[in-house]
Amino acid sequence: MPEYLLEVKNLKTYFPVYGGIFRHQVGKVYAVDDLSLKVKPGETIGLVGESGCGKTTVGRSIIGLYKPYSGKILYNGQQVSDFKRKKLKEYRKNVQMIFQDPFESLNSRHTIGNILEEPFVIHNIGTQEKRSLEVISLLQRVGIGKSAVNRFPHEFSGGQRQRICIARAIALKPKMIICDEPVSALDVSIQAQIINLLMDLQREMGLAYLFIAHDLAVVKHVSDYIAVMYLGKIVEFADADHIYENSLHPYTRALFSAIPSGYPDIKNKKQLLTGDVPSPINPPSGCSFHNRCPVMKDKCIKIQPDLRLMATKEGKKHLVACHFV
Repeated sequence: MPEYLLEVKNLKTYFPVYGGIFRHQVGKVYAVDDLSLKVKPGETIGLVGESGCGKTTVGRSIIGLYKPYSGKILYNGQQVSDFKRKKLKEYRKNVQMIFQDPFESLNSRHTIGNILEEPFVIHNIGTQEKRSLEVISLLQRVGIGKSAVNRFPHEFSGGQRQRICIARAIALKPKMIICDEPVSALDVSIQAQIINLLMDLQREMGLAYLFIAHDLAVVKHVSDYIAVMYLGKIVEFADADHIYENSLHPYTRALFSAIPSGYPDIKNKKQLLTGDVPSPINPPSGCSFHNRCPVMKDKCIKIQPDLRLMATKEGKKHLVACHFV
C-alpha cells in the first residue's frame, strides 16, 4: 500500500472570465495555482487562509466538482483522472465531502430517510429492509433519533442538519472526508459538539480529514498538520503545534496573532496587514504577498519564492515560501 492515501501534485484550477459583446474569454481566475498536498490514512490536514484564497476550490477539485486546469490528484498512488466509470464510482465512495451550508446541501423535497438511503441505492448496497436499518443506525450514530426518518430538512436546526450531512458522508464507510468549513455556519456551542463528533468518528473509523476552515483555533484543535493558503498557493506547512509556536511566514504570523488568547489578562500583540488582497484574476508578480508584507524587498516583487524545507531544532517538517526566512 502507498504511504499516502491522497496526493495532490501541482494542482491548478482556473475559471474563465468572459466579457465583451460576443462574450469571449478575456482572462482567468487563478483560484488554485500550483498547489501540492499529501494526506496519510487517519491523518487530519488543516487548510486555512482568508476568504477567497482558494480553500474550497481545492476540496471541490479533489472530489471532482471542479475540473482542474492541470496537475495530478492521486488516490492510493493511482491518478484519479485515469479512472474509468467503475473505478471513479469507487473513488467517490471512499472520498466524501461535508459542505459549509448544511441546508443548501440537503434536498428540501426529500425526507431525511430518503437522503440517507440514496448512497446505498446508488452503489446498489443491501435490500430495502437493510438500507432502512442502516439509515436508523446512522442517525443514532450522529446523535439524532430515528423519528427523523420521515421528517424534512427544514424541520431541523442548523446543528442537526450538519449532523445529518455527517451521517450521509460516513454512510458508505469512506477512507477520507473533506470538511469544507463544517462549523462556520453554526453557533459556538454547537460548533464544539460537531467537532467532537467528527473526532470521535475519526477514531472509530480511521478516517482521514482535509479540514478547511478560517477559524484558526478550531483548526489547531483538530489538525495533525496545517497548510496556510494565500491567493491559491500554500505559503507555509508544518506540524499543528509547531506552526503555532514557530510560524515563519509573515502572513501566517499575522493570521495567528489575531487568535484570542482565551485569558482576559493576556493580550496578543496583533500584526496588522496593510493593503488589500490582490485580485486572483490579475495576481501580482513575484511573491503574491509582497504588496502587504512588512519585510518586502525588491527580490519579492520579481521572483516567486519556492516552498522549501526549513531546518528546525526539533527536527520537524516545516515548509515555507519566503525569500527572507
